[in-house]
Amino acid sequence: MPQNSDRDEVRSVTLLEFQAQCLELVSEVVENGSEVVITREGLPVSRLVPFRERQKTLFGIDRGRFEIIGDVISPIGVRWEAEVDPDRVLNP
Repeated sequence: MPQNSDRDEVRSVTLLEFQAQCLELVSEVVENGSEVVITREGLPVSRLVPFRERQKTLFGIDRGRFEIIGDVISPIGVRWEAEVDPDRVLNP
């Protein structure tokens, strides 16, 4: 289903137009993924957008998008400054 991009013009209808064309507008939103803003007295009061399932949690959202190449556990042979001089205080 295509998503609404910044280039796409958002259609705006009055509340009365929405009441008269509700089923047509819903079908239009479902078919092409567009967005319809509903106005009352020239001010936006609601927005009709396509339904999209939300991820229940962010945990695992990127699963399968990254691949670990090589050994990320073993030491790399570089000593950290904290290991060299653990009593050193850094200036904030």
